[in-house]
Amino acid sequence: SKSKMRESAGSLRAFSRAMPDDKENDMKTDELIAIDFHTHAEVSCCQGYDHFGDEFDRAADKYFGSDRRPTIAETVAYYRERKLGLVMFTVDAEAQIGRRRIPNEEIAEAAQANSDMMIAFASIDPHKGVMGAREARRLVEEYGVRGFKFHPTVQGFQPYDRFAWPLYEVIAEYRLPAIFHTGHSGIGSGMRAGGGLRVANSNPMLLEDVAIDFPDMQIVMAHPSWPWQDEALSLCLHKPNIWIDLSGWSPRYFPPQLVQHANTLLRDRILFGSDFPLITPDRWLADFEKAGFKPEVVPLILKQNAMRLLGLQA
Repeated sequence: SKSKMRESAGSLRAFSRAMPDDKENDMKTDELIAIDFHTHAEVSCCQGYDHFGDEFDRAADKYFGSDRRPTIAETVAYYRERKLGLVMFTVDAEAQIGRRRIPNEEIAEAAQANSDMMIAFASIDPHKGVMGAREARRLVEEYGVRGFKFHPTVQGFQPYDRFAWPLYEVIAEYRLPAIFHTGHSGIGSGMRAGGGLRVANSNPMLLEDVAIDFPDMQIVMAHPSWPWQDEALSLCLHKPNIWIDLSGWSPRYFPPQLVQHANTLLRDRILFGSDFPLITPDRWLADFEKAGFKPEVVPLILKQNAMRLLGLQA
């Protein structure tokens, strides 16, 4: 309940400011096959589905070959049946797209109710500036949110834009991870003028200033960063607070240099992510088995690296 979450806010503040390895969580990692670091909330239970901007959905459905729109509860049930953990978030693109976001509180409450296998991240449009920073602090302290999600292409900003700094400052203060979409975007693909969305906003090199100015914020570059895969690998090798999640692509299409680095120099900072519901973990995991990852690296990617990043205990 909300009252219970507020009662725990004091203890949450105490461990949220500690290093990630000092955190505690109810996630029963020993009972989970893997932790999917990249899943989307699609339908709000209290608001239904906002059909404004349906043309973006149709373009994404065509690009990914999927038209799934599960509720949060349906997604949780899907992952629970498969003994998979998940990190879930929405994307707050109200300023750029005009679509009403799914409440971050709704996702956080679902994570509280399913804390043995689910963690909530929040999404706040960085254009909201100080107001967004206030919301971020409230979500961490009152709702136990454990990270944040950004999509520079869909949200219409560049990661180093200074109006995002107040929000980054809160994330860094609590030493929480932030996921940034990188590379090509299926959202807008094939639409007239790409729906007005700028793929260039998601060049991973635009994250370098953020990584330098906020070394206590762990940055996860989402997806194989085509057409900037080499830039992403270089940035990850150079900045120890940068990670890569492998969502949004079937592993059968991963660039060879990404697999090579995941097997060697970056084996400790690569994360399993599916991009559900656009790509299912069933498909991703089946293709992952044949993608050339070393046996000793597989458990790191599927679960152990995510546990370390999220501060989860075995």
